[in-house]
Amino acid sequence: MRTISIKSLFLLFSFVLLSGCSSMYYGAMEKVGIHKRDILVDRVEDAKDAQSEAKTQFASALEQYQSVVTIEDQALVDKYNLLNDEFEDSKAAAEAVSERIDSVEEVSEALFEEWQDELSLYSNASLRKQSAQKLATTKRKYKSLIQAMRRSEKKMKPVLAAFQDQVLFLKHNLNAQAINSLKGELKTIQKDVARLVKEMENSIKESEAFIQSLSEG
Repeated sequence: MRTISIKSLFLLFSFVLLSGCSSMYYGAMEKVGIHKRDILVDRVEDAKDAQSEAKTQFASALEQYQSVVTIEDQALVDKYNLLNDEFEDSKAAAEAVSERIDSVEEVSEALFEEWQDELSLYSNASLRKQSAQKLATTKRKYKSLIQAMRRSEKKMKPVLAAFQDQVLFLKHNLNAQAINSLKGELKTIQKDVARLVKEMENSIKESEAFIQSLSEG
């Protein structure tokens, strides 16, 4: 049982990452018993958590948008500030998702490269074949996972763009006419957010299945 968490060790070896040498980082982690497979699982979990947080944030932003376009008797400046804050938080959440997905890709590439190279070290042909089959199966599952993550990431961009348009419009048109003009966009944004949430939920399920397959392996 490890006495040091993976996340703590990430901080411990952060200076290696700053040097830009991933191989040194992975080597240092392996010396304390944490392998690329462990790091990959941890990063997939982080990406899943980031997507869950982003899904919640987008839903919150939509709620604030709805309050702006459906309530006419209100302090428009205060409502704009609330909506703008939600937009900024949504943008930050989207960036966090992209960073998590990038980190998953980085460690998975290193893991698969190492796995492939080590196939040549087997003296037992049967074990080599089993390992190669496991590698191929894991790659297929990973491909499905990363595609689901990237689809979710792609869905965030038009939603963010739509929110930004509305925030900018409100910023320069804080009046009743602006509110009436925005009402027509509400259904479109609702549909976009619904699609985004569905994609994120699918990606989260893929993450959970991938982690489970590694645990069973």
